Amino acid sequence: MTLETLRADIDRIDARILALLDERMEKGLLTRRHKSSTLDSSREADVLDRVEKRSRCLANGAFTTDVYTRIMAESKAVQNRGLSLVGFQGMHGAYSEAAARAWNPDAATIPFQEFSQVFDAVLSGDLDYGVVPVENTLGGIVGQVNSILVSAELRVVAAVDMPVVHCLLAAPSQDHREIRSAYSHGQALAQCRRFLERNKLDAVDWFDTAGAARMIAEERPKGAAAVASRFAAELYGLEIIKEGIQDAATNRTRFFVLAKKDANPVSLDAVNNGEPAATSAIRKCSAVFFTNDKAGALFGVLEIFAKSGINLTRIESVPNEPGDYAIFIDFDGSDQDDGVAAAIIKARESVRDFRLLGCYNERKL
Repeated sequence: MTLETLRADIDRIDARILALLDERMEKGLLTRRHKSSTLDSSREADVLDRVEKRSRCLANGAFTTDVYTRIMAESKAVQNRGLSLVGFQGMHGAYSEAAARAWNPDAATIPFQEFSQVFDAVLSGDLDYGVVPVENTLGGIVGQVNSILVSAELRVVAAVDMPVVHCLLAAPSQDHREIRSAYSHGQALAQCRRFLERNKLDAVDWFDTAGAARMIAEERPKGAAAVASRFAAELYGLEIIKEGIQDAATNRTRFFVLAKKDANPVSLDAVNNGEPAATSAIRKCSAVFFTNDKAGALFGVLEIFAKSGINLTRIESVPNEPGDYAIFIDFDGSDQDDGVAAAIIKARESVRDFRLLGCYNERKL
């Protein structure tokens, strides 16, 4: 052992401690939804008693008890702030979290392993909102999310369209000349294929871009880097070796913000922080329906919107059952506009199970 390797070990341990501390605070925020008050003296006494009994560290018991007393005090303070809870799939530093923070920088973002868990948590009231990706300019629709949207009783209350900029990230102590492999989600690696080949880097598939960044920060494997966002680099204290390594400059992902109920109407000026609405946000609607089993059924409903002068910005089909497809459409406008409202009524009469998912402000970053 050397002083350098010991300090590197300490840095890894500190990274894990901070990540666990954040996770504990997040669980505290979620438990608040199931309690009438943040104060629970018996629970706090149980925690301190358990800590005292299980403490086997070099620090004395009084220190450990004091640490946990302060942690619980901070957890209660965080719960009392009345933060909106926004869920996303992945680990902290994921592009979905970046979209959530762009939409509401003051919210508490909570990670979930699966998309279905985000939907369920919003439906149950554990979360106020969920942020999920629905389509990517390179990868197309996110099939799993759209399949859940077909039947989920949630509303689309906002959308964020943002660029996906991949970076090659490494631990601060890593010698760039020794990097031989890059860890990331398979889709991100595919989007950076030419860069990786050009630099003779082996692509190693990982479950999540942010998860790869966290692994590099905590474990620091020799000769390894991660492909993830600048946000992940800042979060995990990684060095950005190269930014914008994706093969296509037009790599963008569109995210929906989901809630149990429609959000209160918000002016586009407010969404754009006072900027002109046309520069970064527009009003859109999303709907899903099933066509009748006859020739020209889809054309018929699309013709309704065309004749009404309504611009369709998305038309996607998602398999629902064998031989049956759900059709997603997005279009400019609001159901408060007479022309749009009339078109929606006509569309409902010509297709099966027409459901308006929501009318919302979409911001393009």
